[in-house]
Amino acid sequence: MSVTLTRGLSPVRAALPSGAVVIVQQTNLTPAVTINAAFHAGGVYEPADRTGLAFLTGRLVDRGTERRTADTIAEELDDLGVALRITSSRHLLTLSCTCLAEDFDPVLAVVADVARAAVFPEAEIAKRRNEAITSVRQDDDNPAVRAGEALSRLLYGADHPYGRLAKGTVQDLESFQRAELVEFYRARFKPASLSLAIVGDVSPDRAVARAGLELEGWSGKLPRDGTMSAPEGDRGRRETLIEMPGKAQTDIAYGFVAIRRLDPRYYAYWMMNTILGQYGLGGRLGDNIRERQGMAYYAFSSFDASIGDGPLMIRAGVDPANVTRTIEAIDFEVRRMGTEGPTIEEVEDTRQYLIGSIPRLLETNQSIALFLQAAEQFGLGMDFDRRLPDYLRDVTIDQVRAAAAETLVPERAAIAIAGPPHASP
Repeated sequence: MSVTLTRGLSPVRAALPSGAVVIVQQTNLTPAVTINAAFHAGGVYEPADRTGLAFLTGRLVDRGTERRTADTIAEELDDLGVALRITSSRHLLTLSCTCLAEDFDPVLAVVADVARAAVFPEAEIAKRRNEAITSVRQDDDNPAVRAGEALSRLLYGADHPYGRLAKGTVQDLESFQRAELVEFYRARFKPASLSLAIVGDVSPDRAVARAGLELEGWSGKLPRDGTMSAPEGDRGRRETLIEMPGKAQTDIAYGFVAIRRLDPRYYAYWMMNTILGQYGLGGRLGDNIRERQGMAYYAFSSFDASIGDGPLMIRAGVDPANVTRTIEAIDFEVRRMGTEGPTIEEVEDTRQYLIGSIPRLLETNQSIALFLQAAEQFGLGMDFDRRLPDYLRDVTIDQVRAAAAETLVPERAAIAIAGPPHASP
């Protein structure tokens, strides 16, 4: 029976004998099914001196298996109108696609085959390596990317997993040999590493049974992962400038190390960040920098709590002539929030905004799959969507003020600026 999502999710979670976890949410949104296979195979699991290994592995994992060539995989999926997307993040490498409900069985078979039996042919490595290098060179020419990467290094240090380049450098990518890719794949693509979310017009019983059949006989344990270390303590305010001649815009990344996802203060931080740089057209930052002063093409903040201490980042894209004034405006709003905190009206408006936005997190099969996999990753429970409003209702204004006071101190900010040479702080 399909569910009406306005009443909340009702996923079925099944732990297979192999250690893989299958999460199924039946919906009646469309006659389609989204399949997300997420592995703990992101960049944090690379050797410290092999940055970019996970990124390149992700670009190659679908280029042939023990049973299918790269062309065969492409043809089977193309015939069914399916595009297999592979994304990598700090912690996860995810295979994702959406198919018609009637094609669920053959599509899941291809996804499972790629997940458990990739072979990394040498000819495919050469092609995908070149594509990966092109992607890195494009990032190197993008001020927003360069500023974000530089800020991460300032916040965490180049040796911390969160401070390393997610894609590696051109030299890193050129150095990887097939044996390294195979070794990383075999170490991280294990059933115990897999969260398989299936969302759409398919019954939980059928989906779990089919997943069990496709993953049958697959075994293997994950290596023991170390604890994510905290970055160095307060190092004071620091700034870096990346000169990029010929660019018309300067991008600013300004931030702090905040907390982990499972910290009980998470919901207060979420509300604080929303007030600072998310609500409406960019919160206080957007109102000051973009609306009132007209200095920025964009201005917002983001808060990315994860397994490790995540960053709170403020981003702005400005005319090079406005760099100094923009940083002064960011300092002003950061200090004001850190010392005065939000108003009662801001807290209540933000609370209602966030609670009201929960249904929008669950509007598509893909967004539901990501929501459920995040709940699985952090052990939040399969009823998290129904408990989330109460977590937000329980946050007090004093807790939001405490979150701001603890983190938002301009004298401890890290600032990265990428743009034309004359755009100095």
